[in-house]
Amino acid sequence: MEETLLGSRKETILEFINDKNYHPMKFKEMCAVLCVPRQDRETFKLLLDQLISEGKIMLDGKGRYRAASPEELTGIFCGNAKGFGFVSVEGMDEDIFIGEDDTEDAMHGDTVAVKLVREQMPGKRPEGRVLRVLHRENDTIVGTYEKSRNFGFVVPDNNKLSKDIFISKENSMGAVDGHKVVVQITDFGSSKKNPEGKVIEIIGHINDPGTDILSVVKAYKLSADFPEDVMSEVKGIPESISGADMAGRKDLRHLPTVTIDGEDAKDLDDAITLSRTDDHYVLGVHIADVSHYVKEGSPLDREALKRGTSVYLTDRVIPMLPHRLSNGICSLNAGTDRLALSCIMEIDQKGKILNHEIAETVIRVDRRMSYNGVQKILDGDKELLAEYADYVPLFQDMKKLSDILRKKRSSRGGIDFDFPESKIFLDDAGRAVDVQPYERTPATKIIEDFMLAANETIAEDFFWQEIPFLYRTHETPDDERIHKLTVFIKNFGYYLKNGSGEIHPKEFQKLLGKIEGTPEEALISRLVLRSMMRAKYTTENTGHFGLAVKYYCHFTSPIRRYPDLQIHRIIKETIKGRMDEKRRQHYESLLPQVAQDTSAAERRADEAERDVEKLKKTEYMARHIGEEYEGIISSVTAWGMYVELPNTCEGMVRLQDMLDDYYILDEKQYMLVGETTHRTYSLGQKVKIRVKATDKTIGTVDFLIADDVK
Repeated sequence: MEETLLGSRKETILEFINDKNYHPMKFKEMCAVLCVPRQDRETFKLLLDQLISEGKIMLDGKGRYRAASPEELTGIFCGNAKGFGFVSVEGMDEDIFIGEDDTEDAMHGDTVAVKLVREQMPGKRPEGRVLRVLHRENDTIVGTYEKSRNFGFVVPDNNKLSKDIFISKENSMGAVDGHKVVVQITDFGSSKKNPEGKVIEIIGHINDPGTDILSVVKAYKLSADFPEDVMSEVKGIPESISGADMAGRKDLRHLPTVTIDGEDAKDLDDAITLSRTDDHYVLGVHIADVSHYVKEGSPLDREALKRGTSVYLTDRVIPMLPHRLSNGICSLNAGTDRLALSCIMEIDQKGKILNHEIAETVIRVDRRMSYNGVQKILDGDKELLAEYADYVPLFQDMKKLSDILRKKRSSRGGIDFDFPESKIFLDDAGRAVDVQPYERTPATKIIEDFMLAANETIAEDFFWQEIPFLYRTHETPDDERIHKLTVFIKNFGYYLKNGSGEIHPKEFQKLLGKIEGTPEEALISRLVLRSMMRAKYTTENTGHFGLAVKYYCHFTSPIRRYPDLQIHRIIKETIKGRMDEKRRQHYESLLPQVAQDTSAAERRADEAERDVEKLKKTEYMARHIGEEYEGIISSVTAWGMYVELPNTCEGMVRLQDMLDDYYILDEKQYMLVGETTHRTYSLGQKVKIRVKATDKTIGTVDFLIADDVK
């Protein structure tokens, strides 16, 4: 079986299903007919899932596999609050528009079979109708309960779910108005009928502290708790490493070694060593050897793949690995012998990597440093200079090498997004009491530069070895996004050169250089980032546009990212000489699904983090109703304009609240124009606003125009 079916993989399965004598089968029946051994069934299932995602086969309503109809396309349904939606199909340039009456019972995130009813035309999207749902993304929904006399409704938190869920009185669990609840869907309804469900958990009242974040955790099916078999496996892992663990490893415990992280970080997965001669540096990037403890196919590994990444919410972390591993056994804690996978690079004075070595190592961290602490040392803090006198030359050399690497990356066009992120401060009850921009310092950039160097080095090495691998890729932005950005920055007197039809990252770099230190820097930087395509994990190496590199991967964070853990296994098998043809085929079969699943997990984590940030910013702005601020118009729409404040909070000025005139959206110029006064509100314009209201249920802030535009 392994040499024949898995050897030719998907092509053989496809031939079997497309054979004229084939009749639709369920998974177990197909395994029996094809004599798939029990140990291969997980891989076999992955191959079937890949064929479904490629639209080459499908599951019918009875869970049987059959050939896909040539008239059918398979894609992911994206809902809209107004009832219509879009289906994204792999390989199609444009998403397929689905009218409100053609959605069937599809809900946001579902995998659906769709039929085109109108091909794409100039200026118009293709249109289609949903034939059936192939896979349900959600059988549970989180929302706010609204009670009537004999029944109730749950308004979903996710506004892409356009219909409220009907709840009969006997299925309400006694929920009252304002309760955040988890609903089990019992009937998905139709394009003309609301879904029905039953309340299976009451999270808490919307006004109770902590209910907001817990609702997001439940909505994204995140869990800080691990299954029993995972915890049982973790309990069996020794706290300290043995002589057998260290056998055959390069011993680097004699080298001065430091970690540099945020002050609150507990999952320390990267450490640095650095030495210098007159003409070059030797940089060691030492990464926690998580794969030594997390074995492929184990309960711990399956749970880590399912989670895909750690999720960092405002007041908590939902870890990919249990705390005993992430904060303990694997974490590169100071004064403790730790197993590592190291990338040791020899770098010249121009930032060129002359040689490198990848090795299994044993390290011991001497100092656990924070970004703030290192920055103070670089700034000349006398107290810290005295305390860390033995390490001051090391930190100074780190800064010099970082500058060299950054200059080299800049020369090739790498884009550095140096804009402030949000730092949200909570009180003891978990309520937002302050929101401030959180800016990177040279100390944070040092670690970024060293990690980028290691990631690029590893990716290039394995690309030329032609070994199955997971790359981190980033596509060139599409023309429409570039056009929108170009129109926006014209309001500030900037431009992007795009004469050859395909923009180069150097153009973005030049723009970011021009705006550095200006009031509009944070806004334009963020909009440049939004104009980019989303980076993802792929098995094909297509380069990274934003970094302007041909080879890139994620190697440096295996405690919190599964792709890093996955390639650690490949690296270790390769340097031990175990990457034979059988293992190559194994990874060729496995990696496409890992890339797809981990990219999806990353999107889920990003969305959860954004949702929590939005809720907390709304909670903070609710304390400032009636107060006035000056902000910048960050977006204009047919129903109003968004204004971003210096603290990164954003709110909307609705057209219905702009009473001095009737405003119309000029789509080409991205501005609102008064019909009588001809007053305009354009992207990037400064405007004074007053906070009108907030709605914590959906995380929105409403502003009013407080004064004339300056």
